[in-house]
Amino acid sequence: MRIVVIGGTGLIGSQVVKRLGEHGHDAVPASPNSGVNTVTGEGVEEVLQGADVLVDVSNSPSFADDDVMNFFTAATTNLTNAAKKAGVGHYVALSIVGTDELPDSGYLRAKAAQEKLIKESGLTYSIIRATQFFEFAGAIANSADVGGVVHLPHGGVQPIAASDVAAVVGRTAATEPVNGVLEIGGPEEFTMDGWIRTVLTQRKDEREVVSDPQAKYFGTFLTGRQLVPNEGAQLQPTSLQDWFAAGN
Repeated sequence: MRIVVIGGTGLIGSQVVKRLGEHGHDAVPASPNSGVNTVTGEGVEEVLQGADVLVDVSNSPSFADDDVMNFFTAATTNLTNAAKKAGVGHYVALSIVGTDELPDSGYLRAKAAQEKLIKESGLTYSIIRATQFFEFAGAIANSADVGGVVHLPHGGVQPIAASDVAAVVGRTAATEPVNGVLEIGGPEEFTMDGWIRTVLTQRKDEREVVSDPQAKYFGTFLTGRQLVPNEGAQLQPTSLQDWFAAGN
């Protein structure tokens, strides 16, 4: 199959392209660097000509509330319109566990808007909601650093390796649409502060990590298990210790 991967040069997209290519598919990475700008629409119709599947693993360059909403609504509108015109048979999008449970987060509101546009587009689709990637732990710590102390909420998380996410996205793209939402996560549940503390300790980063009920995660309070996948989710095999052992 010809499978166009929007965001195909990023953390997840590059691995998806590689995996699909190894399985004999014509996987086409698309990004602004290759002349495909989903926000303006430049190059979108052209790259989707003859595509069987569209995979969208792109992300907003800015996480400011208005910017991220504008990115996902403009990009998804352009992609769904072009996909219908090109006769694409399957739209695969990567989203986030908890998207519809944390509306105070501008980022998650934007992801919810993206999902709604896809569901209402008339295209057959698969939405994959993943938990936080192990690879984002350092950035989460840095964003929560106040004077050398990392302030994080105590809510639950079940982080996942990016390689496992890419494997699920690739498999989903190569099979029949689910016309619904598939949730995936890692094999272990942590608290947000506990996960980041474990990563910093492993990396010999001496910053203190404190559980702070006033700390926000992407603009929202995280008090419970909103970021933990629901029962029935497909849990992936790579544990945090496995990830460390691989040299991360």
